[in-house]
Amino acid sequence: MWEIVTTGQSGATVSRRDGVYRKTSNDPRDDLPGEAARLTWLRAHGIPAAQVLSSAPGLLETAEVPGLPASDYRHGVVDALADFTRVLHALPIADCPFDRRLAVTIPAALAADVDLDDLDDERAGWTRDELVAQLHATRPVQEDLVVCHGDLCLPNVVLDREGSQVTGLIDVGRLGVADRWTDLALMTRSLSDPGLNPGYGPWAADRFLTRYGIAPDPAKNDFYRLLDEFF
Repeated sequence: MWEIVTTGQSGATVSRRDGVYRKTSNDPRDDLPGEAARLTWLRAHGIPAAQVLSSAPGLLETAEVPGLPASDYRHGVVDALADFTRVLHALPIADCPFDRRLAVTIPAALAADVDLDDLDDERAGWTRDELVAQLHATRPVQEDLVVCHGDLCLPNVVLDREGSQVTGLIDVGRLGVADRWTDLALMTRSLSDPGLNPGYGPWAADRFLTRYGIAPDPAKNDFYRLLDEFF
């Protein structure tokens, strides 16, 4: 019998049985064959990710990734996440066939429905028109392009039980070439919220950026969190 998985924030239905994870969705925006292609590409480039067992429109089955989600706090997790993010971002963008530049993601955002009941606290009560206006007004002029996960948050990274090494990535449907702050903004948001991920807090986001080796960029940080509201 398949057991429903309730952790994570994927819009698809996720279930597991005997070491196999199954993701299903009737939403055409959930490109599960595209996610399968991204998982396969990552593994071919030496990045640990879930092994694809089968895929079809509306269906993706992967082998279980050994370990625990990064949201299960353990000592050393923040440093391991930062180190791994640097490795991911060092992959050659010329080899990545998946495009998530703003020329792609902004039109997709404008075509998407937005759950106005699930906005970040700082945008609670905003209308869709207000979100769109802010998106246009704050769009960065330049993109610092790397290979990004696209939804880099604690539940989407699996580490060994010691919390010292990443054993795999999951939910990679938005992986592609994008500004590095696509990942940095979402991971620091995930690390900053002890209500969502107990054991963490603002200190963890600061440590992550320091370990990664980059200064805060409030403008890009805010923009890419805003863009995420549309997905």
